[in-house]
Amino acid sequence: MGTASRQGRVQAGQDPGLLRRLLRAKDRMDAASDEEWPVRRLARVSDVSEAHFARSFKEAFGVPPHRYLLTRRIERAKTLLRDTELSITDIAFQTGWQSLGTFGRTFRDITGESPGELRAREKGASNALDRVPACFLSAAHRPDLTSAVSEKRRQDAADSIASEPTGVPTEVT
Repeated sequence: MGTASRQGRVQAGQDPGLLRRLLRAKDRMDAASDEEWPVRRLARVSDVSEAHFARSFKEAFGVPPHRYLLTRRIERAKTLLRDTELSITDIAFQTGWQSLGTFGRTFRDITGESPGELRAREKGASNALDRVPACFLSAAHRPDLTSAVSEKRRQDAADSIASEPTGVPTEVT
C-alpha cells in the first residue's frame, strides 16, 4: 500500500482529543508568532511528549511545527512590509527574528525576493487591490508550502475515490 494511503488512514484515525490539543498549540503559535516556540514548549501546551507532538503535528497539519511558525512569521512580515513604513529591521524584530541576516535569508528562500524588493514591488503596484477583501489577499500572498493540509486531504480523497468501485450496476442474467 502506498505512503499516501497509509498517511490518510493515520490522519483519519487520529484521536479527536489529541487534535484539539494540537490545535491549541497551533492557536498559541498564531497568537504569538513573534515568540520562541520550541517543540518542548508546544508539547507542554498539548500535554504530550515532544516526539509525539512533532510527529502528530506534522500528520495533522502537513508541515512540521517549525515550518508552520516560519510561515506565520513571513506572512506577518509581508503584511507589515506592505502596509506600514516600519524599517525592515523593526519588522524583522517585531516578527520574532533575532538576526536581520537570518530574517533576510529566510524571507528570500521562502518568497523568492528580499524584503526590500517585496516592499518596492508592492509600493509600485496599482491600488486596484484596495477593493479585494483582506482575507483573499492574505491567502494569495501565503508562502507556498509543498504539502498543505487541505491539498493533502484533497489528494487522499481523490486517491480513495479512484480506488473505489464505480458504483455502476452490472447486468444480471
